[in-house]
Amino acid sequence: MRENKKKVLNKHGYVLTGKESAVKLCHWVSEKLISGRSCYKEDFYGIQSHRCIQMSPVADVCNHSCLFCWRYQDFEPLDVNIKYDPPEDIVEGSIEAQKTLVSGFRGDDRCSEKMWQEARKPNQVAISLAGEPTMYPYLGALIEEYKKRDMTTFLVTNGSMPKVIEELNPLPTQIYVTLAAPNKKIYEKLCVPKNHAYWDNIKETLKIFPSLETRTVVRHTLVKEWNIGWEREYAQLVETADPDFVEAKGYVFVGDSRRRMGLKNMPHHEIVKTFAKREADLLGMTLLNEKEDSRVVLLGEKQIGS
Repeated sequence: MRENKKKVLNKHGYVLTGKESAVKLCHWVSEKLISGRSCYKEDFYGIQSHRCIQMSPVADVCNHSCLFCWRYQDFEPLDVNIKYDPPEDIVEGSIEAQKTLVSGFRGDDRCSEKMWQEARKPNQVAISLAGEPTMYPYLGALIEEYKKRDMTTFLVTNGSMPKVIEELNPLPTQIYVTLAAPNKKIYEKLCVPKNHAYWDNIKETLKIFPSLETRTVVRHTLVKEWNIGWEREYAQLVETADPDFVEAKGYVFVGDSRRRMGLKNMPHHEIVKTFAKREADLLGMTLLNEKEDSRVVLLGEKQIGS
């Protein structure tokens, strides 16, 4: 990773755990420790927010430059020869980094000793911090290392690398694919892919989803004046994937996305919910849950654990 990129990431609160890997304390870890408020993933999927690591094995490698992405971009060119960090080093580094990041909460009267001790023993990892994780060549081995430590794993991908997903072994506890556009025209303007073939790749990933023996989620990042509407087109794509759940999540005007978006692009929760209801009707799905402060709605056909 280039020195100037390291400086920017350090300034933004990232802890580098190798040449390309990084950890950043999620906002919801702080919220859970201080106020008891939890991330929507806790409400939807049962994880413990304060015990979740937010990390990436490839913080400086991505094949998209999505306008709505709130991470600092300026990624390495894709033709650069990158020396990737070994999976075991990344895992150990991420756990140690998380311990350091939560250390300052001890002694705060708002944070219980019990919860602080739990936060120092993370049991869940979100492989979704920055970059595109399916571009990491040892992704299966990385997931295996976390599983050896009895940790659940949520993988978030832009879906552009279907072969990686098809051959991934072991599979994560849960895999998300981001479907942020109903068609190629909007996708190329909003997600700014570095290869025109990626739209077809995403559709191929959706076709692979039904064969994956793990929990699957299609996520829509909804940006006002860009990609809201087109429920029928979205539903046709989602039907191909036959996911366990669909998340409709509103774009939030935070981080580096403020260089490319405006407040007007952040939809209110009711807009997200209206979209989700319309898509649910087309898919024959049920609105299972919602979290207004995160602008997110969960669709599915059955309750988790049933």
